[in-house]
Formats: sequence, structure tokens, C-alpha cells
Amino acid sequence: MSRYRNTAFILLLLVAAVFSPARAQLNTDRITAIGRNALYFEDYVLSIQYFNQVIHLKPYLSEPYFYRAIAKIQLEDYQGALRDCNAAIERNPFSPGCYYARGYIYRQLNRLEEAEADYTEALRFSPENRTYMLLRADTRAQMKHYDAALEDISQMLKREPQSASVWGEKGHISILKKDTLTALEAFEKASQYDKTNPAVWSALGVTNLMLNREDEAYVQLTQAINLGSKWAGDYINRGIIHYHRHNYRGALSDYDQAVKIAPKEADCYYNRGVMRQEVGDYNRALEDLNTAISLDPERTEMRYQRGLVEMQLRQWKAVVRDMDSLIARYPYFLPAYYLASQAADKQGLTKTSYQYRQKAYELEQKKDQIQSQQASQPNTDLLIADAQPQKKDHRKEFSTSTAQDQTDIPDEEQKYDSQTRGSIQKKHQDVVNEPNIVLSYYSQDMSLRRTNYYHPLVDELNKANILPAALKFTAQELTLTAEMVDYHFANINHLTQYTDENPSAILYLARAIEFAIIKDYASAVDDCTRALLLANSRLEPIIVFCRANWRYRMMDGDNELILRDYDHVLTLQPDFSFALYNKANILCARKDYQEAIRYYTKAIEADNDFAEAYFNRGLTYVFTGENEKGLADLSKAGELGIYQAYNLITRFK
Repeated sequence: MSRYRNTAFILLLLVAAVFSPARAQLNTDRITAIGRNALYFEDYVLSIQYFNQVIHLKPYLSEPYFYRAIAKIQLEDYQGALRDCNAAIERNPFSPGCYYARGYIYRQLNRLEEAEADYTEALRFSPENRTYMLLRADTRAQMKHYDAALEDISQMLKREPQSASVWGEKGHISILKKDTLTALEAFEKASQYDKTNPAVWSALGVTNLMLNREDEAYVQLTQAINLGSKWAGDYINRGIIHYHRHNYRGALSDYDQAVKIAPKEADCYYNRGVMRQEVGDYNRALEDLNTAISLDPERTEMRYQRGLVEMQLRQWKAVVRDMDSLIARYPYFLPAYYLASQAADKQGLTKTSYQYRQKAYELEQKKDQIQSQQASQPNTDLLIADAQPQKKDHRKEFSTSTAQDQTDIPDEEQKYDSQTRGSIQKKHQDVVNEPNIVLSYYSQDMSLRRTNYYHPLVDELNKANILPAALKFTAQELTLTAEMVDYHFANINHLTQYTDENPSAILYLARAIEFAIIKDYASAVDDCTRALLLANSRLEPIIVFCRANWRYRMMDGDNELILRDYDHVLTLQPDFSFALYNKANILCARKDYQEAIRYYTKAIEADNDFAEAYFNRGLTYVFTGENEKGLADLSKAGELGIYQAYNLITRFK
């Protein structure tokens, strides 16, 4: 705790030194902007320190409470976040983002009615917002208000009739409503618009399996598996079809794979146990059923199959115990009475055996009553698994972790220490461009990549030993510790004294770098502009390059100014590959794809081993429908060390 207080104290000193009281408005605006940058780049604890300062100076503002709430959500401090959201809404009741954030918090706290009300309020101010509508539909489905949820989905489909994810959401809600035919139609629509998503084929397969259309289900589940599904349920459900077709070897193979993928899922062991019982492998069947029941002891129905196995293994007392547990929960389940009676008879407990049979007889005389209780009868057959869940980014809007559940990686892949070993083409990667190349003192290891991170102007500057550390080009900056933040705040204070006494281009650049490291990009840009007034021709391209990067990092950065800076660098240094690459990234973000491809190509001409440029150009080609060129570039990027490209190649081809 003390390190955060120290950081906040140094921050306060810095703010006081840089801005005078007469400029309080600029002061709070600047601190808020810095905090937003820290929030955007996932420095949540640091961002809270910035917002604390704004709240201290201007407690009547809504924004800092809102942003601090988001930071607390990322840290899973939902109660603290709720207090901040309430404070933000009290100060500004017209901000849809505040209701959106608070609705998310209520969902995490399982306060669904309040979540629905907040999403409705958010939609009142922003009726076209896709995320708000999806979250409200999902919340309504959780509340079992299925018709209202489907009404939200229908509104979205009017706007996005070819959205696979929205059709998929309609299918999942229809399943919850037990309207399997509507669900099937929705999933079929989703498959038309997204043929490469295993989750869509998984949902189709499960729905057809529910409708006893096993031939269709088998084809669709196999398609999901062939597309790289890591969802154990797809193997479980295909195993059921193998079982019904008496293909026991195929069923056991699928169940073995399901257990590898999800070693803590009871259904995997239960279904395999039933299968092993079917082929007479009673000892291993008992092991599986014991494991399934230990993983999910509340599912009493699994004890019936274990009782059948225990009968084969002559474990009579165990049979009676399991049937008593089952009867206690399902008193109208007649097979449990008969099995218990047989087990008691085997032990010579004639009276007890008679009592079980007599109770079963009495229940048989009440068939009408038993039929009315069918909803509470246990399912003792093989268990159908749920469909693979769609990626629902709207559910992860405040999450910093990936949707891929790393705990579900099969043992085959977990045995490797490095992310770059094993079947790396099977490891899911998000389709995201490689980031800009920047100059920094800190860089994560990118030793696999063959991109040339050298430039003579930077090398010349480093050899002069003027800066506190050597500058390096990197696409992967390190996350700072609290101690590192303290160090750079102190450096800013020292540099401010020196700059005031003897202003120079190098001192302004040095301080700009320090500001950028603590994510105060606006101050960094200001110092670059000051440095340019004093810079020589050797230093000028570096300063302008840095200014462009830091303008880009500002949340409200002006793309025209950024592009103008990169053009300035390229006028001075036409073969500056990193400026060419970064400009291409900006053009890509602006959806000027053909011009982006042209600049990626120039970057590659300047450095034929520019891994990131190949990777991003490849994604851009794929996005614009030129798959062949895109796959060639991704292949080259993989060769040059961006191993994530291989997963994308298997998906796009």
C-alpha cells in the first residue's frame, strides 16, 4: 500500500511543479487524460492514482468517478466500482456509459433486475448501441424473460441481418426457451455467415442431437472438431452418436479426448464410465464413475449407473447406499428400488429386499401421480453436453484477460514450457495487428524475430551517452512496476530543473521520453515540439518520429497531425522503415486499406526481414479478400518469428 501512496505523492509534486493554480482547468484535464491513457494500457492501479487527484481537486466532476470505476472493475473491486458509478451518475445522470458500466457491475453481483434497468437507461440515451442491446438481451435471458430477450435480438437483426453472432445469440436464447426448431433455424443462419467458427457448428450439432437428427449432428460436430474445437462437449456429443451406432471404439476415443481437454468435467468421466460398462470393463468404469461423482456430488442421478457397475462387481452394500441417495432425491424413480432390492437380497437381507419391492409396487399403483412427477425424474443415460459457447466480447468489455480458457489446453500442449513449442498452430490467436514500433528504454524480449531494430541515427545518439539509458525500437513495451514509476517521476523533476536552467533539444527529448514512459503523452508531445525548435538535422527525425508515436498514443490524437509527422520523418529519411510501418498502421485503422498495403510494402522494401510488416500486410490482404497474398505474407511472418501467424493460417485457409 505504501508504494502507491509514494507514487501518488510524487505525482502530486509533479502536477504542482508543472501547472500553476491559475491553470487549474488545464491541470485536471491533463491529469484525466493521463489517467485515461494509463487505463487504456491496463495500468489500472496507476490510473486510479491519477483519478484520485482529479477527484480531490474537483469532486463535482462526473468523469473521474466513471473512469475510476472502470479501473476498479478491471481489478474486480465491484463494490468500490459500484460506489464510483453511483457518484458519477449523481453528478451526470445523462451519460449512457455510466449506466452501461453499472449494469455490468450488477451482472457480476447477480442483481439482474437492476442490470436490466441500467442497460435500458443506457439505451434511452444511445438507442443504436450494439453492446448495450446485446447485454440487455443476455441479462433478460438469464432472468428467463425469453420473449423480451428475443425482441432485443430481433431489433438487432433488423440492423444487422447478416451478423452470425446475433443469429447465434438468438439460437442460444431459443434453446433456453426450449424452442429447438427456432434455435436450429437461427444456428443455420449463423453458419451461413460464419462458416469457419467451430462454435457455430457445435451449436448446430447439439441442436440436431436434441431433435434426434443424429446424421446431421454427426457431420456438424465433426466439422466443429475439424475446425480446431477445443471444447470437450463436441467430443462428448459425437461420442454419444458413436454409442448409439454401436461404434464403441469411436465413442471411447472421443471420450478419451474429452477427458484430456477437460479433466475436471464430470460429464466426460460419466459418459466414458457408461461406455466402459457397456463393453464389460467394469473396474475402469467404476473408476470413471467415482471420479464423475467426486467432481459433481450434487448430481445424484449418476449414482444409478454406478450402482449397476457395483452390482457387476458384487459390491452390494455400495449399491444400497447409492440407491438410497438416489431415492431420497427422486422418490418416484422405480428402477432404484428394484436395484436396491436385488442388492439387499444378495446380502441375505430378505426383509429389506421385500420392503424395497413393496414400495416399488405401491408406486406402480399410482402411475398417474408418477407421470405427473416425470419432470423430476433423473436422466441416467449418456449426458448431452452444452454447445461450445460463442465468443461474446460484449460480456468481456471490462476484462483484460483473453477469451481463450488457457486451463482447457490439452495435456499434449501443456507439457511444453514455451508458447513457441508444441502444436502452436492449434493455439488460438486473436486476429489483431501487430502494434506500432516505438522508441523506449524498455522492451520485452522479441529474440525470435528477425526484424532489424537498428537505425544509425539512434545508434549515434546512444553512443553519445547523453540519455540515461540506450533507446531501442520495440513493438512490445514492458509494464512498469511501482518502483520504476517512482524512478521516472524523480527523473522528470531533475530534468525540469536542468531544462529551466539550460534548455536544449536533447534535454527536452530526454524529458519527453520520461513523460511517455509514465503515459503522460500530452506532455511528451509538448516537449518534442520544444525540442524541434533547438534540434540539429541528425536529431530532428528521431524527435518527430517520437512525437508521432506519442500523438498516436493519446486517446484523442489527431490522425492528420500523426500522418504529417511520419511524412516529415520520411522526407528527411525516406527509407526509415519504422515510420513507413507505423504510417501503414494508421492508414489501416482509418480503413484506407490499399494505401496501408502500399506503405507496408515500402517498409518491407526498406527491410526485407520486417516481420511485423509482413504480418499486418497479410491480415490486411485477407481482410480485403486477397487470401492468397495474405496467406503468403502470414507464412513469411511466421518464418521471421511471429509464431502466432501459424494459427491464423490454419483458420484462413
